[in-house]
Amino acid sequence: MVKAVPGVLVKCDPSIKALILNLDKEFGNQYVIEDLGDEEHLLVKNDRIQELKRRVQEEISKRIETKLDEDE
Repeated sequence: MVKAVPGVLVKCDPSIKALILNLDKEFGNQYVIEDLGDEEHLLVKNDRIQELKRRVQEEISKRIETKLDEDE
């Protein structure tokens, strides 16, 4: 039996797509329904999009802070 999962089409830079795929793998495939095979598009679970946005923002902030600390 086929089960439909509501999703959101996400368009992003290749670097953000890689980050999202990493987070999805790290958290047990909770976010991504399908990698659409190009450099910019993913289908993400509708009920997980806000949590994913928060995690992506946190990861970007951590990386910026680390880079700033290294430059000092």
